[in-house]
Amino acid sequence: MSTMSVRLPDSLHKRVRDLAKREGISINQFIASALAEKLSALLTSEYLDERARRGNRTRFERALGKVRDVEPAPSDRV
Repeated sequence: MSTMSVRLPDSLHKRVRDLAKREGISINQFIASALAEKLSALLTSEYLDERARRGNRTRFERALGKVRDVEPAPSDRV
């Protein structure tokens, strides 16, 4: 585990402190969780961008052509 010192505006520190207290966790846990969520979002976006670059329209349409044309179940209707 690493230690890191972070400078926060007073208003942000107060909000983090209040939210962490409301959640019943420490400020460190709150910040670690928030950072993990942000990293996950950014890495997921990069992963999807890379997958999109490798995509092939012809193979996609061929796969889509194999899907049966059926009515959706009542629970899937909009």
